Amino acid sequence: MLIKALAFAAEKHRNQRRKDPIQTPYINHPIQLADVLSSVGGIHDTPILCAALLHDVIEDTDTTYETIRDLFTEEIADLVQEVTDDPQLKKAARKQRQIDKASLKTDKAKLISLADKICNIKDLYEHPPVNWSRQRQYEYFRWAHQVVAGLRGVSPELEALFDEIYEEDIKQLSQDIATMEE
Repeated sequence: MLIKALAFAAEKHRNQRRKDPIQTPYINHPIQLADVLSSVGGIHDTPILCAALLHDVIEDTDTTYETIRDLFTEEIADLVQEVTDDPQLKKAARKQRQIDKASLKTDKAKLISLADKICNIKDLYEHPPVNWSRQRQYEYFRWAHQVVAGLRGVSPELEALFDEIYEEDIKQLSQDIATMEE
């Protein structure tokens, strides 16, 4: 099932790239989520790992909930749907909704969302999109921190990793911004 989810996600994301300077293949992101869940979080639950690999296919491709349900399971489709942003909402509303709904997610969805925020802030700091300023990175970090506040209580290991990356990088971003303002 994991290989099937990986192959499906790879096919759906085949032409997508991250917005970093080297345009990393997008599929690296869901693979990184599954790896963080497994290696750091100790998560070996197949539906969670499959949903992590598939977490962006509804939001970023032509894939539907029904397709995931039919190819995988209803549980996997439900998890993917639960971590999918509503594309009908404007960006600011989607971001606020993530903050507001984080604590209401199921524990399995919280694990996926937590891994997503870990991977996003790590990638954002190490390989920021070409047009993102340090201020914009800082604002994303602060927003991610608010989302993670609602996800806490499901994995001390993942939460500690988020905190470690966050504290180290937000400090550096703050110093960079202060230096630029001088």
